[in-house]
Amino acid sequence: MLLVDTNVLVDVLEDDPAWADWSVRQLRAQAQVHELFINPVIYSELSLAFDSVKAVDEVIEGRNLTYQELPRPALFLAARAFVKYRREGGTKNNVLADFFIGAHAAVLSCGILTRDARRYKSRFPRVPLVVPS
Repeated sequence: MLLVDTNVLVDVLEDDPAWADWSVRQLRAQAQVHELFINPVIYSELSLAFDSVKAVDEVIEGRNLTYQELPRPALFLAARAFVKYRREGGTKNNVLADFFIGAHAAVLSCGILTRDARRYKSRFPRVPLVVPS
């Protein structure tokens, strides 16, 4: 299983001139070896670009992505990562989306397909990342 980060999907949907080719290639290549999935956080971020649930669902189905809820251990781990972030001087007041995504992957022992590895590497260093080289 491989969790697909929002930025990869947005690259494809918006035909980003810098990243769409990489994101399309990775989605195709990773789908050959992994079940690709998203979670509620990614669904919500992706929904910003659409006018209806039906439209979002069609994109998810069209990309052969499955949807998985966040398990409670992942929610707990995201909170622990946020506490550490705050103790280290982080200024945000709410648990960050990347903490939910990273914790989900950590709890399931799976990787993340993303272009933004910074927070994942620092907060979830054991989670394998598929990132641009």
